Amino acid sequence: MANRNALAAPIMLGAMLMTFSGQAIGAEAARAPFGKISTGEAIEAITLKNKNGVSASIITYGATLQSLIAPGRDGKMADIALGFKDAAAYEKNASYFGASVGRYANRIGKGKFTIDGKSYQLALNDNGVAALHGGPKGFDKRVWKVLDVKSGPVASVTFGYTSPDGEEGYPGTLTVTATYSLDENNQLTIDYRAKTDKPTIVNLTNHALFNMAGEGSPEGAMGNVLTIPADYITPVDAELIPTGELRPVEGTPFDFRKPRVVGKDIRDASDPQIVVGRGYDHNFVLNGKSSGDEMHLAGRLEDPASGRVLEVLTNQPGVQFYAGNFIDGTMIGKSNHIYRQGDGIALEPQVFPDSPNKPNFPNARLNPGQEYHHKMAFRLTTSAR
Repeated sequence: MANRNALAAPIMLGAMLMTFSGQAIGAEAARAPFGKISTGEAIEAITLKNKNGVSASIITYGATLQSLIAPGRDGKMADIALGFKDAAAYEKNASYFGASVGRYANRIGKGKFTIDGKSYQLALNDNGVAALHGGPKGFDKRVWKVLDVKSGPVASVTFGYTSPDGEEGYPGTLTVTATYSLDENNQLTIDYRAKTDKPTIVNLTNHALFNMAGEGSPEGAMGNVLTIPADYITPVDAELIPTGELRPVEGTPFDFRKPRVVGKDIRDASDPQIVVGRGYDHNFVLNGKSSGDEMHLAGRLEDPASGRVLEVLTNQPGVQFYAGNFIDGTMIGKSNHIYRQGDGIALEPQVFPDSPNKPNFPNARLNPGQEYHHKMAFRLTTSAR
């Protein structure tokens, strides 16, 4: 989801691999410079790689997934995540590609919410009508600290960020961690946790945009085949804010309960929700039940030609499906390709948009003494012909 306003090769991060002496290492972690932002602050990239050649690179700017290298059925590797080649490009392009977004991912209508009778006003950074992804300088534009890096059967990196009371209009000092872990089964897990010292709202997710044919591929991502196990969506108004209704997907272009080519009905103007979203930019109500750390399927994305498959798992109740409708050809990606409308697909697990203003939606409130926990994963496999 975004504000309206030839396959890539993996980036070589020439760093010495970190290992534990005397132990057999399954997956490895490496650190390397990734350029600087305008303040002069240095940005790092941490690359996790397993024995199968699958790798994920995450940068400290926005705790952002910069690259995800996945195999096809013939063993050919491709970077399936949209992104940029250095820190300066991420700072220049307000794209949210791969970023950890918060405090509140997605939209809050009129930028307003109330906690215990006190009203809060957030910046209207989505066309002047809504708050989007935590504000003009949300978590995606902050430099996170590297707290821990590990190699071993599972390679991981943990990032931390402390958001002070009142930052971007949100109450409470929020202490956040984001842990990326890659195992030998080709699963990249992201674990978001947060604690607060005042009642607040929290909704964290990762905003990766994928193309299973490879980022920058000439055909874009509209030929990807998508499955979402959801019987309902939360339809939106003209400002892309949910109305509060749960609408059945049966008989509509939003029925992805069986595999469906993303581009098949993306221009079907007979459906008003397609028109208002300029395609798909909607929250799907997942059929799987949220229960603590247990994850359920949020979506499955496949490129039939290469056989690359991505399954998105989560312990959250919804997933925002965004088909890159507002990517306008002004950004140049890491493989020197122009990114255009429909070049990437986001599946963002989360609580529902505008939940703080919809009593019938899942609760996004976090109180002192509680811990927010969002566990999500990107599982890579291949399909047969």
